[in-house]
Amino acid sequence: MHPPSNNFNPPRPTPSIQEVKLPAFIYYTFVLIGLSLLVFVLRKLDGILLPLFFSALLATLLLPLVRRFERWNWPRAVAIVVALLLLVLALAGLVYFFGMQIIDLRGELPLLQKKLIVYIDQAQQWLNAKFGLRPMSKDELIDSSLSSAKKSAGGFLGSTISTTAGVLSVTTLVPIYIFCFLYYRDHIRQFMFRFVAPDKRTTVLHTMDSIQSVIQAYISGLITVIVIVSVLNAIGLLLLGVKYAIFFAVFASVLAIIPYIGIMVGSAIPAMMTLVETGSPAKAMGVIAVFVVVQFLEGNFITPMITGSKVSINPMAAIIALILGGELWGTPGMILSIPLVAVLKVIFDATKALEPFGFLLGDVTDGEDLQSDRGDQRGFFAKAWHRFKKMVRRM
Repeated sequence: MHPPSNNFNPPRPTPSIQEVKLPAFIYYTFVLIGLSLLVFVLRKLDGILLPLFFSALLATLLLPLVRRFERWNWPRAVAIVVALLLLVLALAGLVYFFGMQIIDLRGELPLLQKKLIVYIDQAQQWLNAKFGLRPMSKDELIDSSLSSAKKSAGGFLGSTISTTAGVLSVTTLVPIYIFCFLYYRDHIRQFMFRFVAPDKRTTVLHTMDSIQSVIQAYISGLITVIVIVSVLNAIGLLLLGVKYAIFFAVFASVLAIIPYIGIMVGSAIPAMMTLVETGSPAKAMGVIAVFVVVQFLEGNFITPMITGSKVSINPMAAIIALILGGELWGTPGMILSIPLVAVLKVIFDATKALEPFGFLLGDVTDGEDLQSDRGDQRGFFAKAWHRFKKMVRRM
């Protein structure tokens, strides 16, 4: 036997992989490229994503009703079909009501147009007397409106046909998607669990349940706010004797979701129609006053008490979301923008690393407690009003 060699060399440790830190401008360049690709994909796949997003929100809204039916020992498929039928009946009732109102309103448009031309002619006479501007005759006004209508008729017809086809396709796909989301909800949850380690699945389960419950509370609370605001608007308009008061009340309450802009658009149309029909500026101002008072009650009392402060979106974030949603997907994007931003805020608040972004999207009152130690420099009436609002929210 040979003696053991003294030239034994131990194995060399493998070199560790060092993390390569990119410069800041390269990192942010990749982030911008990724966001650009995301926007490109969202715009290209709007025909697929929009029905999916609408279906996901409606499925989340119908989930408590489906669970209640399942607790009555109904089969899951039967419970989902019954919930979908109730949703379809509710939407059909709304479409029928608004359709009848719009048909009646359309019948009065020629008379309102004649009255509007008279008021425009009087305004032109006043401008001619004050500033020397040449007034247009009634025939010129009618001819200009007809020519502009003829120019836009082709585009309007094409957009109407495409919109109708899109609505028909969406109304066909959305119920199928809702049924699939509700029927396979346990399977989807198990799919998401497979991305998480087993020791963290309980935490993820609690987070998902809290996100789902807050989203349901927000959507149902938003619908409740719209109903309450519609009733208050209708009472005020009926007391003023405004025609189509219920239609304008519901129309303005839906637009009131848009901060600042919604109340202006929602009150301007019925006020203008009231002015044209009655010729009374005081009555038109009364219509605007009704919407302003109801909007004040909604922003300071109704919405805080119903939806709470967990998913309150500040007006700046809501307006930016509406603009981005409109640029990305048009009118459906504007409809989806507020609920999607609320969903993002809930997810951001539930994720520790993204919590600052949730704070950025939230209302200003969400961060007031963080600055309580700095002292309150507001006046007496501002302090009293803030305390009164907090007391009402806790009731």
